Amino acid sequence: MTSMFSVTFSTANSPIPSSKGNLVLIKTPVDSDVPRLIELAIRVFEPFYEGYVHPLLGEEVFRHQHGDWRGDYRRDIPTLRDPDHGRFMALAETDDAVAGFISWNIGIKYRHGEIYLLAVSPEYRRMDVAHELCMHAMRSMKVSGVDVVEIGTGGDPFHAAARELYESLGFTKIPLAAYLKRI
Repeated sequence: MTSMFSVTFSTANSPIPSSKGNLVLIKTPVDSDVPRLIELAIRVFEPFYEGYVHPLLGEEVFRHQHGDWRGDYRRDIPTLRDPDHGRFMALAETDDAVAGFISWNIGIKYRHGEIYLLAVSPEYRRMDVAHELCMHAMRSMKVSGVDVVEIGTGGDPFHAAARELYESLGFTKIPLAAYLKRI
């Protein structure tokens, strides 16, 4: 059973009552949050890697490209919050659970930002968590002088909800194609 609630952005890092009665907080993660973020990313993206990419690519190419995808998240996520180098994060937390998190980069290109990673727990999808995390990141980027924000996602069924979200936020889809071949 899914309960609906709405997340509201707060710059004060203070809990906000949701329509469900939960307290929802969007905040900057601290080091002690990192293991929960890694666990969430692995849980969120496991169906994509193991249920879609692995069968699509086959064992050998999958192993070459994504064989240690869990380890990739374990290594990558701790590096995503480094404001001195233009890397930022926020997490949505409710009832001591991480509902989702987002990371973004600025300064790679002039007045350009990139939403790098967005993960929302399955229990909190379609409840505005991803929308509010994206809005939080974009407001932060705007304050930092960013004019254009980029985000990428897959064209596969797993990422359909993400594409729908990004288009609802006003992003323009740019058709791209990527190919792999074992030689």
